[in-house]
Order: sequence, then C-alpha cells, then structure tokens
Amino acid sequence: MAKQASFTCTACGAVHTKWSGRCDACGEWNTIIEEAPLSAGPGKKALGTKRGAAIALTDLAAQETPPPRSSSGIAELDRTLGGGLVPASATLVGGDPGIGKSTLLLQAAARFAGNGLKTLYISGEEATAQIRLRAARLGLSDAPVKLATATSLRDILTTLDAESPGLVIIDSIQTMWVDTVDSAPGSVAQVRAAAHELTTFAKRKGCSVILVGHVTKEGQIAGPRVVEHMVDTVLYFEGERGHQFRILRSVKNRFGPADEIGVFEMTGSGLQEVANPSELFLSGRGTPSPGSVVFAGIEGTRPLLVELQALVAPTTTAQPRRAVVGWDSARLAMILAVLEARCGIPFAGLDVYLNVAGGIKISEPAADLAVASALLSAREDIALPPEAAVFGEISLSGALRPVSQTENRLKEAQKLGFTSAIVPSGGKPGGSGGMRLDEYGDLTAFVGDIFGAG
Repeated sequence: MAKQASFTCTACGAVHTKWSGRCDACGEWNTIIEEAPLSAGPGKKALGTKRGAAIALTDLAAQETPPPRSSSGIAELDRTLGGGLVPASATLVGGDPGIGKSTLLLQAAARFAGNGLKTLYISGEEATAQIRLRAARLGLSDAPVKLATATSLRDILTTLDAESPGLVIIDSIQTMWVDTVDSAPGSVAQVRAAAHELTTFAKRKGCSVILVGHVTKEGQIAGPRVVEHMVDTVLYFEGERGHQFRILRSVKNRFGPADEIGVFEMTGSGLQEVANPSELFLSGRGTPSPGSVVFAGIEGTRPLLVELQALVAPTTTAQPRRAVVGWDSARLAMILAVLEARCGIPFAGLDVYLNVAGGIKISEPAADLAVASALLSAREDIALPPEAAVFGEISLSGALRPVSQTENRLKEAQKLGFTSAIVPSGGKPGGSGGMRLDEYGDLTAFVGDIFGAG
C-alpha cells in the first residue's frame, strides 16, 4: 500500500489525519501542513509474545551524587544553566535574529574550551571565515575551538563520533537536515528528527549539546513544541535592539531552577556580564518626575530593581491608545478597570503609555501596585518620593495582596540607597533593615493617602 500523508501542526506538532483550518490540539489557525510520514510503521501488528528485559527500580530514598558541572567562567551564563553545564545534556537557546545568540555562544565556547573541555562549533548558516571574523572582533582567535560548516546530520554525527567532543554547539537546528526524512530543512519533521538524533547522541556519548533555535514573530521557538520537551534546558535570549542590555532567561531546566535570568550588556567587544543589574537598570534614572516609579521585583532567585515609566495624555482619536513595552497589556487593562471601578479614577479619553526601562520584560503580578502608582502619578502630575520602592499585587476587588520574598526585595532596595517602601499589609517582611514601610490594605486607601483622591 502507498504511504498515506499526514498533516502536522507547525505550532504544537500535533498530527491529524486530514487537513483543517484550525488545530484541535492548540487552537491555532492555518498552522496545519501536509507532511510525508517518517515511516510506514508496523501497522496493526502487536508486540507479540517476545519478552523484554526487566527494568531496575529504585525507591525515592536512594542517594545519588549530583551530576558534575563544567563552569564557563561567565557567571551570568553559569547562573542561568543552574551552576554550569551538565555532561550528556541538551540545551536549546532561542532568540530574535541579531539579538546576540551566536556572539554569546562563541564566547561561551571559547571559555569552555579554555577550561579544558573539547569544544566543536558547527554552523549551518555562516561560513568558517565569518565565524573567524567574529572571533577576531571578540578577541578569541587563540581559543582552542574547532569550527565546521555543515548541514547534513549524517556527516555531523559521523564527525562527532570520531572526535568525541565534550561540547557541541549547533547553529542552528532549523538548518540541519536528515536524509531519511522527505521534507525541506526547517520543516516540522526535519527539526523534530534532527533534535531527536542530536539529543540521543548526547545521552549516548556523554557529550553536551547546545542547539540554537530561531523564534517566530510571536516569540516562540520555530518548529514543533515537542523539541522543547526533548531537551533538558530551554533558554530564551531577550532584549531590544535599541537597548544595550540582553537577558538570558531559563524557562525550563531539569538540573536547576527555572525562571532564572542572566544579564549581559552588548558592547563593541561582545557581551559583557552584569554583576549588579539593579544598579545598572537604575543608572539612567535622573531627577524623579511624575510617572516614574521604582519596582522591586524578583527574577528567578535574584531580586531586581527596575524603573517603570508611565505617560497619560488626552487622546486625539475616538479610541484611546494603550501602548505597553515590557509588561502584559491585558494586565494593564485590568489595572485601569480596577482604578475606575474601585477608586473612581477614570482613564476614558486618555492615552496610556507604559514602559519598563532597560528593555527587560516583567511577568510577575507583584508589579501591579508599581504600575498603578506610575499611572496615577502621571495622571495627577505628582511625583512619588524618590527614595521609595513599590511592589504588591492588586486583586479585582481592589485589595492589595502580599507577595513572596518580601525580605529579599527590601534588602536589594536598601542596598541601592532606598529608605522606604510602599507594600501591601499582612506580608512577612522579616527584618526591614531600618527601612520605613508604608503598608496599605486596599487600593483606595493607598490612592487617598498618596495622591489625595479615592
């Protein structure tokens, strides 16, 4: 019988028997494409009576030594990896084009190779001459890194089997192709097959593999999401091209904490790690002005202070504009609705602009109170005290809810010279370290006390 074609969703990798406009698994539209099957398979034939080998079982109390790690010497990268690179691990690094993925990984490859780890850098997008030019610009020409340009996975695995490296960097997974798959490079089947083969090689040979992945316009790694499940660690490289800061964020890590971040600064000589990101993010903050608020947040295990900037102006259109950079626009709409419904402060007929300074993206709900403070400060043209840091979550009822790690937020704020903090009541600050805490139970009391309204 002829092989039947299957239909695969490019967003989630779900397989369908026929084409449809909407994927039933993830709900995305126009993402289903026709793919040739990987193999005909055994059909309806069962496993039969042949028995397999028994699997060794252990209990939860068994003691195992943690896996050894290889340190790169780049503290921010090692922090994001959970303390270093684990042997026989697969890491996926994604980011926008031109954000600095290849630059960071070339610097990391030079550091790992300098520490005695045999490192191979295989590129499917650039020639070796281009990589050498980048290495010369970064001052890494003397690093013992072996380069190659290839896209055939069969040739790459043959070379890796002969060289037996400790670390392999593949740039990028979308350019690799497997000759047993009848699809173009970059397709769902090719990306899935190439990632599977490389991950299996890493586990079998004890070699660490780092894969570079392109991202779509929605910010997700291109190709099937099953690739993120295959690998052990998924890192996203974030940042705005107009800012010098770059954020390496861990969204999955089987060997360390997830949601950890590493902060880098893009310079003429490559990416430089930032040891104290809070101080750097606030370095451009001048005289306090209306709409400017300092938020004490937590990214992974590290406290981080950033400046939130808001601008409220009369609109010239029928539909007021809501522009957000670095925060969730749906969360901004919720804060505006709570301010109008619970505090009687309308924003109808007003354009609202919100920006997180430095190009960092904030996702935790602890920024609610800081956003509300910035919006009210801009609307009422009243500047908040320059020595005050703000954090807290706002509920739909207008109540202020305490957030986690209050003590760490206060310590970071005090280290940078802040003497007071506006926080929700009922939290567990531990020791405030001499800082003055202005505690509020609901948003109405906060608005009435700080801005004289409510």
